[in-house]
Amino acid sequence: MKIRWRLRMAAAQREVWTGTELRRLLAEKAGLELSSASVSALFTKEPSQVKMTTLAALCTALECTPNDLIEVDTTPVERPVAPPRPVTDLPQAASARGRSMPPL
Repeated sequence: MKIRWRLRMAAAQREVWTGTELRRLLAEKAGLELSSASVSALFTKEPSQVKMTTLAALCTALECTPNDLIEVDTTPVERPVAPPRPVTDLPQAASARGRSMPPL
């Protein structure tokens, strides 16, 4: 599965070209005050996590949906076939009657 952050593309499609413009829209339309550094990081990097309130504010400010901001590829990842592990001998029971734990 791959996830792509598409904020820059969504903003450009709405003619928002800079972090400063996005920061102003977030404050005016969504009431979210973010630092310049935070907006710049959202605009230029793929975040490892995004708060739901921030995602909602971005959608409000840009008049878009989360699908416009996040692209999720749900194609299953193929894993190489692992060779089977050899079966080891099981340990012998602790008592002659075959119990390994005392009765309850």
